[in-house]
Amino acid sequence: MTKKEFFKIRLYFTAIIAVSIWSLLAWNHYHGGVPSHHLAANKDLPAISNGWGALVLPLLAWFLTYRIQRRIFDNREGSQDPKKYFLPTLVRFAGALLFGIAISTCFSLGYSEITDYLVLGLLPLALFFPIYRAECLLGFVMAMTVTFGAILPTGFGLFLVLVSLVLYRYIRPVIRYIFSKLALLATSSKHKPQQ
Repeated sequence: MTKKEFFKIRLYFTAIIAVSIWSLLAWNHYHGGVPSHHLAANKDLPAISNGWGALVLPLLAWFLTYRIQRRIFDNREGSQDPKKYFLPTLVRFAGALLFGIAISTCFSLGYSEITDYLVLGLLPLALFFPIYRAECLLGFVMAMTVTFGAILPTGFGLFLVLVSLVLYRYIRPVIRYIFSKLALLATSSKHKPQQ
């Protein structure tokens, strides 16, 4: 796949996202009105209309697919063969999509404890996998848009991206360094001659 072909995919993908969110909002409008959601599910805080998703979701899809394209084609990651980077990207996107669906489903069914555990489960996961990538945020926001609109998942997703970036890029190397030193210390004490 070339950069030009990926650009076409970006166009089609963004168009599909735009038509989907606009259709959902039109359906909501004619079936009881476009819902709004309060920040942190607190009635004292302002409500944000799902209607903002008509603007935010297509722009987010366009921007994040641009980030994916740039990472694959313009940076060192895709310098050898861009094809081998598409499958991991799709897997991360699908995983985030399923994770967002799980959170939305648990929240809609009233299982808020499970939702909390799912979100907390991301913290150790972020130590092993780069879940801060653009495809993860895009899948997460898309999956949660039907339930929460586009604004709240985008804000929460950006917070999760920031936390997972810090964990993966900064905390993980420190933990690996400590464990490597402990392993080196343990092996050197085994091989020490005893008197």
